[in-house]
Order: sequence, then C-alpha cells, then structure tokens
Amino acid sequence: MDLAIKPAGPLSGTISVPGDKSVSHRAVMLGALAEGDTLIENFLAGADCLATVDCFRKLGIEIDGPADGTLTVHGRGLDGLREPVEVLDAANSGTTMRLLLGILAGQPFFSVVTGDASLRRRPMARVTGPLKQMGACIMGRQNESLAPLAVRGGRLKALDFVSPVASAQVKSAVLLAGLFADGETVVTEPYCSRNHTELMLEHFGARVEVSANSVRLTGRPVLKGRRVVVPGDISSAAFFLVAAAAVPGSDITVTGVGVNPTRSGILAVLQEMGADLQLLNQRELNGEQVADIRVRFSRLKGVTVAGGLIPALIDEVPVLAVAAAAAEGVTEIRDAAELKVKESNRIATVAEELRKLGADLEELPDGLKIRGRRSLKGAVCKSHGDHRIAMALVIAGLVAAGETYVQDTGCIDISFPGFAGVLKLLLER
Repeated sequence: MDLAIKPAGPLSGTISVPGDKSVSHRAVMLGALAEGDTLIENFLAGADCLATVDCFRKLGIEIDGPADGTLTVHGRGLDGLREPVEVLDAANSGTTMRLLLGILAGQPFFSVVTGDASLRRRPMARVTGPLKQMGACIMGRQNESLAPLAVRGGRLKALDFVSPVASAQVKSAVLLAGLFADGETVVTEPYCSRNHTELMLEHFGARVEVSANSVRLTGRPVLKGRRVVVPGDISSAAFFLVAAAAVPGSDITVTGVGVNPTRSGILAVLQEMGADLQLLNQRELNGEQVADIRVRFSRLKGVTVAGGLIPALIDEVPVLAVAAAAAEGVTEIRDAAELKVKESNRIATVAEELRKLGADLEELPDGLKIRGRRSLKGAVCKSHGDHRIAMALVIAGLVAAGETYVQDTGCIDISFPGFAGVLKLLLER
C-alpha cells in the first residue's frame, strides 16, 4: 500500500493515539506469568503486540480478545507455561523475541523462536550472552547471535550484569530471566533506558529496587494478576507533535499519552527547539505517568541531541530528523548507533529518503547532522518496511512542496493501525 501526501494547511483538533507498544507487550508477558486474570485496557492490537499474544497462546496461556481494545490474560503463575509444539514466531517484533528469550531461559523445556526476514537479521547476542551466563542453553546461527534460536531452559542462577549498552530490551530480558533465579539479579547500564519493565514488575508484585542506573530484582516472586490501563504511545504521538510544530497555524491536543521520563525525550528536545508545547491533566496509571499534550506551530531551531537523552527518544529519531529539516540552523544527533540495528538501519534510511525530498543531511558514525530550512520538495520515497520511517516520511510530505508518495506503508500497522485516518481527521477540521 502506498500513501500520497500533499502539502497541508494547519492541523487542528483533539485526538488519541493507540496504546503504548512497550507497555502492551509487557502486560501480556507478566499477565501470563501471574496467578489469576489480568485485564489489559487500551491494548495495542498492532502486528508486533499480536505476535506476543500468539507466542503466549502457543505456550499454553489462554488469552481472550483483543475486543474493543481490551484483552484478558488468564495467568498460570511463574511455572505455568507449557512446552510449545510449534515454533514461536515473533514476526517483526524485536521486543517480543528478546524479552521472550529471557522468559524461555527459565523454563524447564525446549522451545524455538524465530521471526520474519528482517528480525532474523537483527542481533541477539547482546541478550543470549547474559542469558547463557545465567545457565540457559541457547543455540542459533552465528554463535547464537541470529534467529532462529533454540532454547533449553531450566533453573537459572542470579546474575550481576553490567550492560555495555543502554537498552531496555537487554535489561528486560535479563530481569525477566531473573524472575526464575534464586537470589537477586542486578542490571547496570551506562544510562537509564526506558523503565516500563521495572514499573510493570512492581505493579504485578515483584520486589524491584532502583538506584541510579542499576535495577535489582529478587527472584521467584509470586506475581498476581492485575488491571493494566495502557497509556497512549508517545512514539506514535510524536509524529503528530512534530507535524503540528512544523505546519503553520496548527494547534492540536493528543490525549492520554504516556510521558514516562525514560521515554519522553522527544518532548524535551522539541521544547529546546522552541516548540510551543504544554502538558495538561497530568496523572498516573499503574505506575506510568500520563498527560494530554497540546502543541501549536512555532519557529523551530536546531539543537544537539546526545548522551543520556538518546535512550529516551531512540524510536523518535526518524521524525525528529523531519523536525530538524524544518528548523532554522543545524541539528546534530549523536550516540545513536543503536539505530543501525532497528527494523532498518535508521541512520542510513532516514538520510537516504529525506535527501530525496531535498533535505541537507550528513550521516555520522553514530547519528545524523541536519542543516535545516532547505525547501523540501515532493518525491517518491520508500518505507524500507520500517513503520517509523514510513510515518516520518508522511509527516515530511506535509511540509514539502508538491506531492510526496510513500511506498509500502502497510508496515505502519505494526505500531499504529489507523494512522492515515487520524492524520486526515486533523487536516479536515
């Protein structure tokens, strides 16, 4: 499916965005490991999260829904998973595969996990390495660095793990494996990555201690089923926040968005760029901070984004590059080499596609240098099968002269089913 985008007038109105992908994944996983039922509201029924649901059904967990955004997971307790008779397919979801590996490492049975062609190219050694240190037997291609991966789990030993990268997926995989280990499992990162797993573990009854960049988990807890209300995904909201900030005359409000400090780096950067942005009706849902976000058009300026801020906005870099292209001055994004191992090499694909529109970008070893305020012009662009690249290019098309075609946009359904319809609604008001 292709999308055609023309330069647009102001965006206006109030919208909501789908449930947070990271929170939706984790709610299903911990609901499966808890005793009793977990009711998940505003669940993201995108392809990635549905892959997680499918895997846990194959592991013997009864799951009702999703219906009207609600999912019920009938948990069987920490030792209730069953050996699957089929290969577990994570599809395109790195979160599903990496976090699931942590859970499977603690199971006394054999399982195999795979994914689509894109996921089978993405690195897994950063997860399989510490899991093998904990006692799991894992086999796979290129020394357990690529899927398919076969796991023979069992009783694990606790690990004090110092991660070389600030990665929520690595941290989460080790912590989830730590649920099945006696003693305390500790993960220390160079920077604090998103903390949804820690918050969710506490919500379900695990003992978690956080200090600076370290997380300590006590093994073998009794988890209890809970109600989880999934906040709106800030990574999905970011596309509209940037659009409103960049398109003259715009004024929009996105309701019920998760503004967890470990995820909301995009808000800090947009404000530093000069965006007219307000957080309204701030509140808390199952440990997650939530707010309504109002953004109005403003003249943006270039900034430097690096260091500890990068883990808090790693998924928003493609659309941040669009904001930078529309801003006055130079924007530099550094310390973001992690982007090379996402659904696509997002450093290379952002540069390649935005250049087609006339943007002035330079690829750096760990990021991008963008010289803003060049007049963008419509072009034919490719998504590279990456949902965030596809949506970022759609937003770029709103500020480009002439018509922009974005090819292969079906991948948007991975995280934001109905994206085009929400954009149309904002442009028609």
